Amino acid sequence: MNIIKRSFKCLGYTLLGIICFLLVYILVSFGLSKIEVNSDIATDKKEIEVFIRTNGVHTDIVVPIKNELKDWSKEIQFQQTKSKDSLMNYLSFGWGDKGFYLETPTWSDLKASTAFNAAFGLGESAMHTTFYKKIKEGDDCVKINITKEEYLQLVRYIDSSFERNKGGNLVFIPATTYDKNDSFYEANGKYSLFYTCNTWTNSALKSANQKAAFWTNYDQGILQHYSK
Repeated sequence: MNIIKRSFKCLGYTLLGIICFLLVYILVSFGLSKIEVNSDIATDKKEIEVFIRTNGVHTDIVVPIKNELKDWSKEIQFQQTKSKDSLMNYLSFGWGDKGFYLETPTWSDLKASTAFNAAFGLGESAMHTTFYKKIKEGDDCVKINITKEEYLQLVRYIDSSFERNKGGNLVFIPATTYDKNDSFYEANGKYSLFYTCNTWTNSALKSANQKAAFWTNYDQGILQHYSK
């Protein structure tokens, strides 16, 4: 009987600890996301359009496929999409947990093991890229204009997030897509409760000296700073 009582007591403390952790996590997430970093102090001409897109949970950074500073199509190839359509103008980047990306096309496909591995940084990461002909601004898509130097900083950040082989090339993940104009690549870093897909996007904006949250793990933690 004493063993049973101790077991229930231990279980109770464990559940209480989990609940307390989740409450603190939510409060910290909300609080730190409200703190805005970086200000618009650039004096150079802001001639490059960049977009922040969300699907309601996950955010992407969208950039021009090609300009005088960077030609992404040299590495993110049209031929690696189902459509192979080269008449595109924009390219989005979304970093995230590889298991979520490849094994969970819909929420109904989510496995407990996938969620556990992602939450505690036990899985690998991947970069999801999608080509677009045009981008429409709206509640789910914000446009910002940045300088050439800021764009180069953003390019460096995105580049560093890709895993590369010994030849210095991106590592394409074949036979996996959501649509006809997207593809996946191996990426650096570990997804976790403390570094999510939205944390990556937030850090990308920080790297380019754009408005961002001090820290955030959810999409509105970023977008709220562009709704003012």
